Amino acid sequence: MADIDDEILFAEEEPTPKPLINRKPWKIMIVDDEPEIHTITRLALAGFEFDGRELEFISAYSGKEACELIVKHPDTAMMLLDVMMETDDAGLEVVKFIREVQYNRLVRIVLRTGQAGQFPEHKVVLEYDINDYKTKTELTAQKLFTVVVSSLRTYIDIEIIMRNKRGLEKIVGASVSIFRMQSIEQFVQGVLMQITSIMRLGMNSFCGSGVLASGASVVNDKEFCIVAGTGAYERLAMTPISYLLPEDVREDVKRTIIARSSLFLDDRIIMYFCGTQRSNVIYLECKRKLDSSDHDLLNIFCSNVAVVFDNITLTDELEKTKKEIVERIGAIAETRSQESSKHVRRVAEYCYLLAKALGIEENEALMIKEAAPMHDIGKVAISDSILNKPSKLTDDEFREMKAHAKFGRDVLGGSGSKLLDMAAVIAYEHHERFDGKGYPRGLKAHEIHIYARIAAIADVFDVLGTKRCYKEAWSLDKCFEYLREQRGTQFDPKLVDLFLKQKEKAVEIHHKFAD
Repeated sequence: MADIDDEILFAEEEPTPKPLINRKPWKIMIVDDEPEIHTITRLALAGFEFDGRELEFISAYSGKEACELIVKHPDTAMMLLDVMMETDDAGLEVVKFIREVQYNRLVRIVLRTGQAGQFPEHKVVLEYDINDYKTKTELTAQKLFTVVVSSLRTYIDIEIIMRNKRGLEKIVGASVSIFRMQSIEQFVQGVLMQITSIMRLGMNSFCGSGVLASGASVVNDKEFCIVAGTGAYERLAMTPISYLLPEDVREDVKRTIIARSSLFLDDRIIMYFCGTQRSNVIYLECKRKLDSSDHDLLNIFCSNVAVVFDNITLTDELEKTKKEIVERIGAIAETRSQESSKHVRRVAEYCYLLAKALGIEENEALMIKEAAPMHDIGKVAISDSILNKPSKLTDDEFREMKAHAKFGRDVLGGSGSKLLDMAAVIAYEHHERFDGKGYPRGLKAHEIHIYARIAAIADVFDVLGTKRCYKEAWSLDKCFEYLREQRGTQFDPKLVDLFLKQKEKAVEIHHKFAD
């Protein structure tokens, strides 16, 4: 077999990174006002290890301190809790705080008391959400060992159920908009959480995906990234797959991609699956040996993820095509009037900038950005003699020019497309004025749609700042000053104030998309 690094292209790596996987110890909280109880407990459990993880002891000497520490350490797996401390029922108050105030159902609480007669077991177990009840005299070293193991096993089972629930919530949450890239990340992470929980695998997993290069065994490292992960890899979405991974994991991923087949090892599995557009891997940490039925389930999972990736790629291409078509349509009117098509691009950017400043949600702001380039599409119906006239228009000529707003609405409206309907509103109303003296309908203030009020500022600001057949370009300072002067008359005063606060970003847009 050829050398791995000759077959697959990865960017030059940084110095060997620290491994991400770190099996944290089980947190055991000892709550007792007698220091010797803490000492004895630690000695009895010295060298304890379960499921490859050691113990980390946290000591609290009062009920109040226990409440403070459980807030700081909500991932405590088990609590050995005395009943009588600063008050006769301090331990019971701790139980109520954990379950009813912190809503922590995960930590296993073992109540220890030296006054069993004062707190009868059957009464305490029924009235308080505890998991075991022991007298201090019966907790020998062996029984303490047994209680801890039993509690940790239960903790693991409940943790798996909760992880499974969170995974399902992510899948359901992503299903509404599954073909958006941010939802793909959420969806894949949810399914990873589900599959690792159902199959009782390790918490650390990730899904990586990359575009296939023309070479049979060459992967574009910059685009081959972690899509989503769990455990140690949860926060590495969009991180190149060759970075930040333990060296042995990196090498196994390379081997899998080169061989184009899944790799099954004792402690981990790397599934390879190839869609029509992308090459993908799934890394799963294993805590047990998997059988053939497990492999079948993993293959089904991988097949479904491959279909999702193919669909998101296709959807992304369609989205890019749609945006390009919209922008080109918007540029038609500008080219007819002998102006640069960069005008529509700048107006789109200004509209997005202002929409975000107003607090409009990202998806809606992006749609405004996509619709804005069509604001003057109605000019295709206006004669060249009027569009390109260098001198002032006559009343009749201006009357014909104003008709482009209605024509734009008629061309764009009625399709049922949210984007085109938005564009129709902008085309029809962006020449209205806040004081009611605009056209075509003389709408006033908030009678004008917010999309059109945004576009009005973006359009006028850009027209003033660029050269036209009938005028020279104004300085940007003069353009900003004009907006201030027309605040509350031509333009929505709130939007003017927001745009002026974004002055530096507006200047950047002007220069970035200059003619």
